[in-house]
Parts: sequence; structure tokens; C-alpha cells
Amino acid sequence: MSAGRLSAACGAVLAGVAAALWLPVDFLRAWLIAWSFWTGLSLGCLAVLMLHHLVGGEWGLLVRRMLEAGASLLPALALGVVPVLLGVRALYPWLPADEAAERSRELAEKRFFLNLPFFVVRNVVYFAYWSLCASLLVRWSREEDRTRDPAVTERMRRFAGPALVGLVLTASFASMDWLMSLDPHWHSVAYGALVLVGDALTALTLVIVVLAWKGRSGPLAERTERQHVHDLGNLLLTFVMLWAYVAFSQFLVIWSGNLPEDRTWVHARMQAGWGWVALGLLALHFVAPFFLLLLRDVKRRLPRLAAVAGALAVLRVVDRVWLVAPSFEPHGAVLLLLTALCFAALGVLFYLGFTWRLAAAPVLPLAHLGRREEGARGG
Repeated sequence: MSAGRLSAACGAVLAGVAAALWLPVDFLRAWLIAWSFWTGLSLGCLAVLMLHHLVGGEWGLLVRRMLEAGASLLPALALGVVPVLLGVRALYPWLPADEAAERSRELAEKRFFLNLPFFVVRNVVYFAYWSLCASLLVRWSREEDRTRDPAVTERMRRFAGPALVGLVLTASFASMDWLMSLDPHWHSVAYGALVLVGDALTALTLVIVVLAWKGRSGPLAERTERQHVHDLGNLLLTFVMLWAYVAFSQFLVIWSGNLPEDRTWVHARMQAGWGWVALGLLALHFVAPFFLLLLRDVKRRLPRLAAVAGALAVLRVVDRVWLVAPSFEPHGAVLLLLTALCFAALGVLFYLGFTWRLAAAPVLPLAHLGRREEGARGG
């Protein structure tokens, strides 16, 4: 690690420690928002990696190493749940469970699920499962490079299907545990899907930007074709539309149900300036990229596609803050400043880990390249 990167990492850690000592409750809230985002990005990388193994496609070969690098950070990101568990009573209004049950009949009915021991157990299960899946896929990918054995490729394909189902279930429950239970009286069946689709979208923006950065020279530049970029653009458009569909479906259910707890949840995200943020997300997170990604000239030119992906990555951060921050009271400038600090600190650490893991293997899967070259010679 270079001196500059080491200084950045030390500065990020020291800034976080200072904020935690100065305003512990606000720091815990900011930490939860930022940590859930970066963990979701790593989860999104794992989900898209499984999708690639399941359906195939040349586009996935260009970004597989980036997806593996992002997914392999899940064991390290598991350490970030420790502050959440230590400050769980300050974060979640359903604790202490006995007092919450006395205050609300609804919380009494949810006590079998919303209790601290089960909450801890679920988090252990989540990260154990995600880390195992990421570790197996990365290890098999390296084995595939060494042996050039098609059986290893088939093993990953067969594993990806059921593993992706398990990922969807565990990630949905994790989003409900970490984020939705901040409003324990409110619930939405679409919440887990909304968060997971957003995480996969964030992962796609990351790999497209990195591909544009790394693909200016070297093996990636030689192998990247316009059709591959076009496929990535179509996939990005698909997830933009899927995110908008799930978000609209959740809003439609809330509007048609018109329940008091639903109105409270929506109202918190439409007052004190949050309504303008929601309109901005509608215009810039869906409408603008939707029309831009319909243009072939954008989807087939990597720098232009990367510009759209980079803007979407920033909006993904805004969306996470909008989704979570209004659940806290108060949620003023101090919380937003600490959230920005936590995002920056964790972002530096994620960048260092991501680049380290990315440099640990060839930038392209060697086995698939060998098979393509042999096929070309045979043709």
C-alpha cells in the first residue's frame, strides 16, 4: 500500500473515531446509513456475479474480476455490523423488547422476530452465507484459470441459481432488519426488493466506471467491443427500470391502502426538503437515465455510458440517505454532515480493498480467453 493510500485510510479511521466520541448517537445513525450502502454495493456485486454465471454472456467476462473484487470484501464489511450491534438500543425503537411490547400491541406481536438475540443470530447467518458464496465463486474462478476445465465453469453455473435465490432472501431480510425496522410500526413487502435492486444497480454503475477507467489500455482495451458495452448499457437500463417499477409498486400499495403508519412513513420523506429530493430522484434517477440509455450512441460508447453510470452512482447515495435518514429524529444538518463523513471514510476503505483485490488476479478470466482463442484458430 502506498504512503498516500495509507494516510487516507488512517485519516478516515481517525475522523470516524473523533465523530463517534463527539456525537455517539448521531454517529451510529450516520454509520448505519453509510455502512448499509457500502455493504449493499458489495452484495450487489455478488448478485450480478451470480447472474453472470447463471446466464453467461461476453459482457460478464469484462467485469467479472471487478464483481469478484467487490464481493470478496463482504467478510471485511461484516466487521461494520459491530458498531450497529453495540449501539442497537440507541438505533432501534423496538428495543428494549419488553418496554416496546408494553407501548404497542403491534410491537408485542412482532416481538418473536424483533428481539436482540434473534437479531444477532440473523446477522451472523447473513454474513456467513454471503461470505461463503463469495469465497466459493472466487476460489472456483481461480481454479478455472489454472485448470481450464469446463467442469469448473459448469459447477459455478449450477451453484449460481440456488445461491442467488438464497441471496435474494437473506438480503431482503437484512434490509428489513437494518433499515425497515427503524420504523417498526411500518412494513412493506416490496422494501427488500427495492433495496436489493438498488444495490445491484449500484454495483453495475461501479463496474462500468471501473471498466472505462481500466479499459483505456491493456488487455481490457483489446477485448472490449462496442457490443459488450451495448450489453452493459442494456443491463443498466433494465435495472433502472426495475428499480423504478419496484419503487412505484411500493408507493401504489401505500397510496391505495392509506393506512396511518404508511402515511407517517411517506410524510416523513416529503417534508423539510425531502420532497424535493424525492422529485429529484424521480427526474434524475429514472427519467433522465431512461431516455439517455435508450440512445444507441450512449450505450455503445463506453465514456458516455460511464458518465451516465457515474451520475447514477451519486444518485444511489442520495437515494439511500433519503430512504433512511428521515426515520431518525432529529435528522438535521449534523446527521447529514456525519453521514457524509462516514460515506467518505468507508468509501476510502472500500476503494483500498477493492483495488487490492482487483490487482490480485488477471484482469480477464484466462480460461475463457484461452477457449475463445482456440475456437478462433480452429475456425
